[in-house]
Amino acid sequence: METLTETKNFFILYKPKDIVSGDFYHALAHKPTGSKNELFYMCTADCTGHGVPGALMSMMGISRLNESIIERNLIHPNEILDNIRIGIIASLNPEGSVEESKDGMDCVLCAYDFENMQMEFAAANNPLWHVRDGKVTEYKADKMPVGKYGGEMKPFSLQKIDLKKGDIIYTFTDGFADQFGGEKGKKFKYKQLQEVLLKHASLPMEDQKDLLDKTFEKWRGNLEQIDDVLVIGVKI
Repeated sequence: METLTETKNFFILYKPKDIVSGDFYHALAHKPTGSKNELFYMCTADCTGHGVPGALMSMMGISRLNESIIERNLIHPNEILDNIRIGIIASLNPEGSVEESKDGMDCVLCAYDFENMQMEFAAANNPLWHVRDGKVTEYKADKMPVGKYGGEMKPFSLQKIDLKKGDIIYTFTDGFADQFGGEKGKKFKYKQLQEVLLKHASLPMEDQKDLLDKTFEKWRGNLEQIDDVLVIGVKI
């Protein structure tokens, strides 16, 4: 079967606020031990902060992702996020530390099984949008980050989608929706982002990316970009 890279059936709009970024994406094809099929993992993540502090968190997130999938042979996205959270908390909150760090990341981690046309995913604070036949379905996220926070530390939820040819999966961080701009200097917001994606979903993926970029820059105008921006589209 052709890979995503060969078909070009994806786009990644990545606009760091500074030279380095707290948003990151990570793609990894891996055949788990004992599994018949190779899985394609795609992570869309927003770490605490931007610039150098955010970039350091991104490096930790990518390292923990690789360790969970390749070394520990964890398969399901919810188990992977649970394990990453344990690692982040252990790294940032060593025993005896006076102040507990609340650093971590919001993310969506997808595991595509293209052979069986199925996808599993887990979502921390950021939702996932699934477009099919001109309609969008929003899959809600667990309202907690991958890291330490004030609420109860529950396991992440596993969600599944049976895929059809032509489906598009959109994942994103909050930078696009939170950008101030327009005539009144207000936030772009998620509803408008969803409308833009749905309006152009029938176009080639690279064209979608270009239109998104132009939409963002037109909205921002002369205002400062306030956060890192990351939007990923994957067409089945």
